[in-house]
Amino acid sequence: MNLRSHAPLHHPGIQLAPLVDVLLLLLIFFLLTWNAARNENELDVKVPKASAAKEKTSPIGDVVVNVKADGNVVVNRRTLSAAELSELLKSLVQLNAEQAVVIRGDEAGAYRNVIGVLNICSEAGITNVAFATAK
Repeated sequence: MNLRSHAPLHHPGIQLAPLVDVLLLLLIFFLLTWNAARNENELDVKVPKASAAKEKTSPIGDVVVNVKADGNVVVNRRTLSAAELSELLKSLVQLNAEQAVVIRGDEAGAYRNVIGVLNICSEAGITNVAFATAK
C-alpha cells in the first residue's frame, strides 16, 4: 500500500531579488575601485601646493611617476631604479612618440630627485612632462 501522494515536485526557480542586489553591489564596488585605480597616486607622496593649480583629467595613457621624500621612484606601485625607469620610458616612447609623463614629487623631498627623473625623461625622448601639485 503506497501512502505517498504523487504530486509533481516543483522547482523553486531562481530568486531574482537577491541576484539583483548582489549584481548592483558588485557594480558599485567595481566602479569605485576602478575610479580609485585610475589614479596611480602614491598616498604617501604629498605634492606641494600651488595657487594657480588646475585640475587635470589625465588620459589613460599618462604615466604617473611618484618621487618619494627619500628619493625612491614608484610607477604603478612598483619601486624602480633609474635604469629600470629609463628602460620603461624608452619602451613607451617606442610605442607612442607623444607619451605623456606626470611627475609627482614629494614636497619634503630633495629637488635633485625630481630633476633626476626629469633628466631620465629627457634621455628617453619624452617631451610631454607635467608636474603634479595640490590646489
